[in-house]
Amino acid sequence: MFKFYDCSTAPSPRRARMVIAEKRVDVETVEVDLRAGEHFSPNFQAINPRCTVPVLITEGGEALCDNAAIVRYLEALYPDPPLLGTTPLDQARTAEWIWRVESEGLMAVMEVLRNTSKAMKDRALPGPDPVPQIPELAERGRVRGERFFKVMNDRLKDTPWLAGETFSFADISAFVFVEFAAWVKLQPGEELEALASWREACAARPSGKV
Repeated sequence: MFKFYDCSTAPSPRRARMVIAEKRVDVETVEVDLRAGEHFSPNFQAINPRCTVPVLITEGGEALCDNAAIVRYLEALYPDPPLLGTTPLDQARTAEWIWRVESEGLMAVMEVLRNTSKAMKDRALPGPDPVPQIPELAERGRVRGERFFKVMNDRLKDTPWLAGETFSFADISAFVFVEFAAWVKLQPGEELEALASWREACAARPSGKV
């Protein structure tokens, strides 16, 4: 059985949890208390020197320490349902939207959180090394996050899911972005109706509840 290092309150491991739920994979879950600093403990650093979650330990004992690695590994082992596309064009679209969600959405919200939260003083970037906060980045992050809500809404006017006709890891990442944005008081406007319908469809899936 796989061992999965998680934090139930953090957005990044939620993406992996959703993949695991979609793939219907049995894992042994180990909760890592980020607020208590367990990810900086010597025991956890021996597993992942970057001090981040999620981490998936393969049956061979190797630690996969980011979402990109975890979803690609599980996709190869459990191709049904596909989350990275099946045809070359599907795969290309999925890769494009994963990148856009991460760079324009998730990173924007992280800029807000990490540069405003008192609990993250000197932790403006993940990892063991201290990094000072820059308040101006938080303001930029808010603008970027609000802009990306509109980008997603425009896309979802034309297609049921971000990468096309099929739910994918792009949707998982985007759903986590939209849910996580509420933590920094960013909410899509009521006029973004396509985004709202898509969000309801994501939440209705079994993976939307993990």
